[in-house]
Amino acid sequence: MNTNSSAKRKPNYLNPYFGGVLLGLLLLTTFFIAGRGLSASGAVKLSVVTVVNKIAPEHAANNSYYSKFIPEDGGSIMFNWLIFGAIGTFFGGMFSGVVYGRMGKLRIEHSPKISKRTRIIAAAVGGLLFGIGSQFGRGCSSGAALSGTAAFSFGGLLVMALMFGIGYVFAYFFRKLWI
Repeated sequence: MNTNSSAKRKPNYLNPYFGGVLLGLLLLTTFFIAGRGLSASGAVKLSVVTVVNKIAPEHAANNSYYSKFIPEDGGSIMFNWLIFGAIGTFFGGMFSGVVYGRMGKLRIEHSPKISKRTRIIAAAVGGLLFGIGSQFGRGCSSGAALSGTAAFSFGGLLVMALMFGIGYVFAYFFRKLWI
């Protein structure tokens, strides 16, 4: 019996099958309540429009991209279900961390072959590329793949197939950073 208290403890996670069922139920609920599926990049886009509108309202009003998101009645851009979804995702992840004992100190998971710094840089670059790509694709993977596939959209099925297919191809080149 190992009584060494300094032994590394593997973090606990939700069962992936149960998590998938919960995600499916959430997607069904958003279709029922909001009339459309999940989206993550929309909350970031609305946040950026809010910041631009607060800093340079004249620029935001005259810009063809920003102006279409600014409410004409003077209401808040941030009073949108996408914002509340993002807030719920943040706190839901935090709740999961508390329930499954992963909310201690900040961990940076990385391969023994790379440093924490390299992992943070790679994550930041990947996040930036994902954000830029989501704007070119008119939405993020959750909106395009999950919601599109759930609605039996050909575009959603195509995005899902390409996302996993291209991910599989690129994984060959980047796996050495992790394994």
